[in-house]
Amino acid sequence: MAPASPSARSTTTAGRAAATRPRNRKQLILDAAGRAFSERGYHKASMEEVAAGVGITATALYRHFPNKYALFAACAHVMVDGLVAALDEVPAEAPLAEVLTAVTRVTVAHRASGGVYRWEARYLDREDRRRLKVKFGRLVDRVEEAVRREHPLPDARLRATAALGAIGSITMHRTSIAARRAEKLLLESALDVAATDPAAGRPGAHPVELPVPPVPRTRRAEILAASVPLFARDGFAHVTNGQIAEAVGLTPSALYRHYPGKTDILAAACLQAAALLTQGVERNLREVSDPHDAVVALAATHVAYCFEYTELNSVAEAEFAGLPAASQRPVVLAQREYIAVWEEQVRLARPDLDPRQARVLVHAGFGVVVEAGRRVRWEDGPAHREAVTALVVGALGL
Repeated sequence: MAPASPSARSTTTAGRAAATRPRNRKQLILDAAGRAFSERGYHKASMEEVAAGVGITATALYRHFPNKYALFAACAHVMVDGLVAALDEVPAEAPLAEVLTAVTRVTVAHRASGGVYRWEARYLDREDRRRLKVKFGRLVDRVEEAVRREHPLPDARLRATAALGAIGSITMHRTSIAARRAEKLLLESALDVAATDPAAGRPGAHPVELPVPPVPRTRRAEILAASVPLFARDGFAHVTNGQIAEAVGLTPSALYRHYPGKTDILAAACLQAAALLTQGVERNLREVSDPHDAVVALAATHVAYCFEYTELNSVAEAEFAGLPAASQRPVVLAQREYIAVWEEQVRLARPDLDPRQARVLVHAGFGVVVEAGRRVRWEDGPAHREAVTALVVGALGL
């Protein structure tokens, strides 16, 4: 038999490639990229890493997306586009449970990549941020309508935003739980938040004693104190050693006498955040024995910490993924101990929960704080603290 001609061989090869190339390759790319950006942050994730996650070459990836930013921008819009599309299929006068069920299913389905919009979206350019804000505005509008209709209480917008925060929390942690169980738990949590009256609590009803960060009396402490606002405003990756040095009156080379590198400053900030929160919990649980009261004290402490140390907390939450593994370990240990305190008290207050369910609900409470705090622009005051504390307690089913 005569060998096939070159044109015949190329046609055969192309046919095999077309036969094996998945029709949803672009979606597979977005899924892999979303996971990479969520877990490692925008600047540490690479196109090569994403390509490897899909099983293609970087060259093939560039056929779909011309650069990393284009891929990142597409990822940032994936979940919200899915949420808006899901809600478009829900009847206008549908019950709140039906509205939130649609949101919950899409969010859980995108759990691995959904964290992109919460922290990493700050790296989008102005136009993409504007588009994302408009889309989320539509989402909150729809949820608010249902919340206002079923629960005519004050601050419907705040309750709607907080309910979405409870649902979105599943994208920010790795607690192992089946999708159906997660959906049921998060839906119940969001419904409880929506039904909570944030104005019911009295301002100052839950006084919290927070530790005061040490006054920067050393050059090292001054560098840390000056770096946190810069990281919070511009993002860790965009802050230069020159900016930090200028803020404390040093030359860039002089920084190395106090910190080996910029990452070490970030690690110190994350550890400081964990230490302040741990100390706050120890102080405010000292004389509390009733499990329900303990959970309320935990909620009030966490809320007060987030309002008091907004910049430090946002840096610790948003930039943690940028730390090398060795620097992450002590922070992770502190976080696990903190979650363990919450889990124990929540399970004492709610014996119907198993450990995984309790952890998911604790993170739902944290999600409420993030979104409700953003809603009130982190404007501190007793009324805002009490309102958000009430919504956190609601998220826990208490």
